[in-house]
Amino acid sequence: MDADPPMTVDEQRWRDPAIVGAALTRGVVIVRAGVTIVAGSAGLLLVAYPQLLVFLILFVVLATIIEVNIMVWWPAIVRTPVWLSLIDTFGMIGALAVTGPGFAYFCYAAGCAAASGALLGLRAVPVWIVQATVSYVAAIRFLAEYTLPAEVQVFVLACPMAGVVCGVGGAIARAVVDTQVNNVLDLVQITQRSAAASERARLARELHDSLAKTLRGVSFAALALPSSLRRHPELAEQLASTVSAGVEAAAEQARGLVTGLRLDSPQQPFAAVIEEMSRDWSGTAGVAIDLDLALVEPDIAVRYELLCILGEALTNVERHAAARRVLIRLRVESHELRLLVADDGRGLPRQRPGPSDSHFGIVGMSERARSLGGSLEVSARPSGGTAVVATVPARLVKPTLAGQ
Repeated sequence: MDADPPMTVDEQRWRDPAIVGAALTRGVVIVRAGVTIVAGSAGLLLVAYPQLLVFLILFVVLATIIEVNIMVWWPAIVRTPVWLSLIDTFGMIGALAVTGPGFAYFCYAAGCAAASGALLGLRAVPVWIVQATVSYVAAIRFLAEYTLPAEVQVFVLACPMAGVVCGVGGAIARAVVDTQVNNVLDLVQITQRSAAASERARLARELHDSLAKTLRGVSFAALALPSSLRRHPELAEQLASTVSAGVEAAAEQARGLVTGLRLDSPQQPFAAVIEEMSRDWSGTAGVAIDLDLALVEPDIAVRYELLCILGEALTNVERHAAARRVLIRLRVESHELRLLVADDGRGLPRQRPGPSDSHFGIVGMSERARSLGGSLEVSARPSGGTAVVATVPARLVKPTLAGQ
């Protein structure tokens, strides 16, 4: 059974409930400030002492800046959410003292309840009781100062309970966010395990298909060498050459495997990896490159095989084509992902390429395409040169947002 991959620093941070609580509470505090400022600004022309609302707006802005910065720079403070929630409640009482009861204050009080819910979840019930009590006292004081229609009085008396409802909403939001964050992180770990398993399977296949077969041939030749030395010296000489050539081939294949492992950078967009690989090859080979790349993200195994095909195709161009320009095109067409490598060189040789000639790399490219359920086509271009087209099913490809 595979061990879980170690969590990254970011994953460890987001597994911490304090970090999630701080992030959600920052959002609630900012929304609370926005709603309170809008409510206060709307009431500037309706109240007898608008300067009090101005003081409230300034108070809310200052309190929000302080709270947000504290939670940004010291998110661990949320590990003691009761104290932070009580401090926020004292801020609510301070806002009431600055402006007295009013619609802007009740908006701020509802935001305080929501922040307590985001910090404490349903453990915030005692804090909500304190906040609702303060708001009911403010509502009764408000009704005592003003003569209002009955329906408005009901609305004012409902404001403290609306704050409790906002608090419950904040608690629900915290529970949902906690669950979703954990689900996403679990999915990331599952994806990492799957990618690691796929990479091991691919590596095992590469070793079996190339290096293992070569070493097996070397082993057979080495086993036959002692008896051939006694009976058939000439055959022994040939076997010795075979062993030497086999060892060199194995070393070359091992280098190729290591190079293949370094081809891809899965954290980068696929098109960016192709572009970097192509530019590097162009600088080394001295052949101009034209790129036409769709923004798609194939699976990890598909990325690797397509990059190997691209590398082999470019190697063939450098060795055999005498080309001046190469076109690399990546497109999704007719439910297929198509990688085209086309050059303007001397074209295909007269002899049909196969495993017995110098174009054995074409067979390797074909096998890679077939391993993905796709195909490889090599053809002469009407304008001269050669076109290599690797095709894989589009179900193995995820379009990026920019490429949709």
